[in-house]
Amino acid sequence: MMDLLATSECVGLVDISHGPLFPEKELGWLVYEGHEGQGYATEAAEALRDWAACELGLFGLVSYVDPENRRSIAVAERLGARLDPDAPKQDPGDLVYRHRAQHKPQ
Repeated sequence: MMDLLATSECVGLVDISHGPLFPEKELGWLVYEGHEGQGYATEAAEALRDWAACELGLFGLVSYVDPENRRSIAVAERLGARLDPDAPKQDPGDLVYRHRAQHKPQ
């Protein structure tokens, strides 16, 4: 969950999933209405991505994004993810953004 430190209010979700329909582990986010555009998804997804790399050894996460979801595309790009047109995907209309963790374990 994405909780505000000052108030503990939940403003969205960030997770890593690998359901039966998805060919790769996905870094996903959802920001609740009224909290979009404030950087919460980027901050939370970056922290989870880097934690997963350091603690779980997960370096090859992807995000499956609807091509009409401009905000999620912007988050993926702010995270440094790169569009991978050749990546396998369940929904042929999805865009696949490939992430690389910025902080590797020492």
